[in-house]
Parts: sequence; structure tokens; C-alpha cells
Amino acid sequence: MPTDLRLGVHVGQQNLAMAELQALWRRLDQQVDWISAWDHFYEAPPAGGTLPHFETLTTLAALACATERTRIGVLVLYVGYRTPAVIARAATTLDHLSGGRFELGLGAGWHEEEARAFGYDFPSAGVRIDMLDEATRIIRGLLTRDRTSFEGRHFEVHDASCLPRPVQERLPIWLAGVGERRTLPLVAREADGWNATYVSPRTFARLNAQLDDHCAALGRDPATLRRGVNLSFNLAATATAAAAQRDALQAQWGELFELITRGSLLGTPDDAVEQVLAYRAAGADDINVSLRAPWDDEALEIYLTEVLPAVRAATAG
Repeated sequence: MPTDLRLGVHVGQQNLAMAELQALWRRLDQQVDWISAWDHFYEAPPAGGTLPHFETLTTLAALACATERTRIGVLVLYVGYRTPAVIARAATTLDHLSGGRFELGLGAGWHEEEARAFGYDFPSAGVRIDMLDEATRIIRGLLTRDRTSFEGRHFEVHDASCLPRPVQERLPIWLAGVGERRTLPLVAREADGWNATYVSPRTFARLNAQLDDHCAALGRDPATLRRGVNLSFNLAATATAAAAQRDALQAQWGELFELITRGSLLGTPDDAVEQVLAYRAAGADDINVSLRAPWDDEALEIYLTEVLPAVRAATAG
């Protein structure tokens, strides 16, 4: 696997003013390796569209212009909301806005409530994986070839060009998901990176080994595929506040609470170093914490200024 560890923050653009988001991005730009947004029209977890939430592509443009150092990305764009041509055009523009720092994440989507609310079809999981497969191949072609033609069941392009080319010779494409039958083979065949969300270190290690096997079956060097994980950030500065944070998380996610906590940073920052290192040992190259406002900002500052340096020191060399 790649030897360089990247530590990042996945910022949900909800329940925050744009000025607050921009200030947070500038703060993170000095401390982390990666900043990303997510792709929703409504808040996550679903709350019926009751929280303010910014659109993704325009948010990413603002992120590109507000930062100078970090890699930036999206985890992940749902391919059912935009055609592959729109996504490829946006990715190219974002790469130019960021000076070659953009990485594109694609996924099959999960937020049925928002899709229905905004008039989008939300087909079965199998159909959405088919859409992801077609979209990824079209987008790769548009980002790397002079002309691309493709005609599938869901998407098509005809002798299409995408100029200018991205700044990067190969703009990285990440695919997200943990489906063992369809998603992981697709990742091995098409992606530069794989992202899993809210899984335990043990599950991550098992899926990671399967990806190695899929790469081997294709004759691909597994080291050419980055592996990333998103962890819900639920640390608090004190033990008392940590207990309250756990209760708030349970109220927020309801029946999904047990699933989310498998891949959450819980407790105090003192507990976090060991938790993060467990994912590195499981094969993660990118470890990102997902921020949903409001969070414990004192705990976040300790995470950024103490936990991350300790993780980097423990993994150096």
C-alpha cells in the first residue's frame, strides 16, 4: 500500500454559515492533509430538510479558493444527481481553481429522502451500482482522452471532449462503498482510491484484504490503490462531556446509532490516538474525521494540535 499517511477532515456543509465554513477551511489548511465536502441537498442524518445546507459543487469551488496547501475533494458525489459530463467538467474546473489539488469521489448514493424530495428517481441498489460503473468509465475517459464515446443503459456521450484538461496528469477518482459483491470489484478495476465510512478497524481490514485479492485477479498492483476511511467525530474535551456527546449521537442517529459508533471517534482526545492508529494498522492510507455542526471545538483543537502530531510521530518511518 502507499506508505504516506494522510490525515484529513470531511466537513459537512450544513448548519453553518458560509463565513464559518471558510474560516474553518483556512484553519484546517494549516493543520491537515485533506479537506472534503459531502454531496447532499438535505442534511445528514435525514431530518426532513430542516437544517440549512449548501450545494456541493459551488461549496467545493469556495473550498478550492479558500485553501492553499491541502488536497481537497468530495466524498462522494452521487452519480444520480448529475450527468457524467457535468461531473467531469466540474472536476476539471475545480482542479484548476485549486492548482491541481482536487480529488473526485463518486458513489451510488443512499439518501433516498432528499432524492425523492427533489424529484429524482432512486432506483434499487443494483441499478445505482450500474450507474456508478458507467459514470466512472465516462468520467475517466473525459478527464484523460481527447475524445470519449460511450453508450450505456443509463448514460451516454458521443465523441465528447473535456477541455482544458485537468492540471494533474491523472486526477484521482475515489469510489466509496463496502459492498463485497459489486462495489469492491468495481473499485479494483476503475478507482485510484477506495473510501469506507463508519466501519470498525476489523471490518476495514477484512474489506481491504478483499480489495488486494480483486487487484491481484486483475493483475493490478494493490499498492496503486489508496485506501481511506471516514470516522464520525464525536470526541469531547472531558469525560462528562464525552458521555453527553454519546447520548446526543444516539438521539441524532436513532436506529443507526450502533452502526455509526462502529466507525466513530468517541471519548476524549486522550482516547483518539489509539483509535486512529488502529485504522492505520488495518491498512488505511487516508483517515478522515467527519464533522457535523455543532461539535466540541475544544476537543477538535486538541485533536488537531495534539492527536494528529502524535499519530504522525507514531507512524513516521
